[in-house]
Amino acid sequence: MHKNTVHILLVEDNEGDILLIKEAFEEAKIVLKMSIVNDGQSAIDFLNQLPPYQKATPPDLILLDINLPRLNGHEVLCQIKSNEVFKSIPVIMLTTSSSPKDINTAYANHVNSYITKPVDINNFLNVVTGIENFWINIVNLPTNR
Repeated sequence: MHKNTVHILLVEDNEGDILLIKEAFEEAKIVLKMSIVNDGQSAIDFLNQLPPYQKATPPDLILLDINLPRLNGHEVLCQIKSNEVFKSIPVIMLTTSSSPKDINTAYANHVNSYITKPVDINNFLNVVTGIENFWINIVNLPTNR
């Protein structure tokens, strides 16, 4: 079980998906801090505390889309997992792509899990609840990065 606030970095450019994800976590009534960036380069800047993210704290978990402006999710994942400071942060690829190529590429680049976003709103909320149940309530996340 989580003892402290869990900080999630959501890297997503679809406003509708952002609202659904936020709503699902709010309904779960867990202690959560969510930071949101809308493109891949901003995710890297956030992690490195570059402007305008100088006061950003490292997330405990990253939800990462593939189809992003500036840097795509695969490029972001490669940068995270090749960085000694960030590579222990679990990354969940949460994307519309069910392409075997995308799935295989993500796992080859050390993604922690790959989830295809359902189109149906109820199934989408179930997926987010599943992420919350497993990654926040069951798994022990790394600390003190």
